[in-house]
Amino acid sequence: MSANHPPLSAPSQGSPVGLLAVFGSTLFQLSGIFMLSPLMLLMLKNVQVSTTVAGLFAATTWLGIFVMTPFASQLIQRVGRRQTMWVASTVPIIAALGFMLTDVVWVWFVLELAAGITGGLRWVLAEAFIAEFAPPRKIGRFIGTYATLVGLTFVIGPTLLAWVGPDNTLALWLVVALLVIGLAWTALIPRLPPDHDSHSASVGLRGLWQAVLAHPVIMLAGFLGGFFELGLASILPLYGLSLGLSASAATLLVAVSGAGGTLIALPSGLLADRFANPAQGRRTLMAVCAAMILLSTLLLPWVSGAQVLVWPMVAVWGAAGGALYTLAMVDIGAREKGLTLVNSTAVLVLTYTLGGLMASALSGALIEWSPALGFPLLLSLLALAACWALVRHARRF
Repeated sequence: MSANHPPLSAPSQGSPVGLLAVFGSTLFQLSGIFMLSPLMLLMLKNVQVSTTVAGLFAATTWLGIFVMTPFASQLIQRVGRRQTMWVASTVPIIAALGFMLTDVVWVWFVLELAAGITGGLRWVLAEAFIAEFAPPRKIGRFIGTYATLVGLTFVIGPTLLAWVGPDNTLALWLVVALLVIGLAWTALIPRLPPDHDSHSASVGLRGLWQAVLAHPVIMLAGFLGGFFELGLASILPLYGLSLGLSASAATLLVAVSGAGGTLIALPSGLLADRFANPAQGRRTLMAVCAAMILLSTLLLPWVSGAQVLVWPMVAVWGAAGGALYTLAMVDIGAREKGLTLVNSTAVLVLTYTLGGLMASALSGALIEWSPALGFPLLLSLLALAACWALVRHARRF
């Protein structure tokens, strides 16, 4: 990992090599990770663990992200961005090899936690790198491309697992190969000049709090995006079953939501670049996305009697939620650089995942206890509050 790339002398002009390196590493690393995740759940079932334990194992990844993300900027300041990216790309390889070497479940949990911790680092760094390497007037295009690429890896990983077969001993080796290729791509990441705010920016929890105060409405957009794109997608099968859909149809709701988020990422980024006043344009688009979510939630009381409505509704949830997160990334990337950018990106990641976790917990309970009133009311009130805040914020520009 000692590729001698000269530091970027003019990061404002962008770096095609840097963008290609981040895109390449993301494609292979995340494809490997999203192939590994379902494979590990199947391996756990093969060693006769309970469904509860398997679920806790899946949640360990998110625990790792939550543990590390608040301290990402502090670690990056000490180690350096490229070096931290190398570490974050190496640990999942070690974890995958560890899964092959032992059947001890608690060791698997430790390895998965380590992979989750470094996964949080990688998430923050990759998005910060894209913002640094993209030309200022095309930042929406490249962040939209990145978000689309991430969405595709959700499909590529499980598809590769289905092709190889989860019982095939080569499955884990293919995961390792993908992760190693992703690590190799990180060697192409150019060196950046020293952060202009390396001595003035706060890091750790204080830095995160300053980022929240600087971008409260943008973080709200990230939370709303996580709630409707990430969180609701995880409970859509349960919602579909409560409507009387078959198990296969209920599962397809997840695919429809995911397709909406993936397909809208690049168009929303491209559109964000085309406004004469980009900042006002981004906020206007966020308000439109929140309004789309609000209008779609108004269909909920009628969905049980007209199940055909559920398909466009969940497509809007995925598309608008994904667009909100993409636009929030673009807004932060256009306004911040250096460690301040890392802090703001870390907060956005946290708010997005927090929205996802809250959606999973609250919506799952309400679908069971009050599907006709509580579930629609929660979604409508949240969408209404976010829509009001985003519209009010957009009018200031």
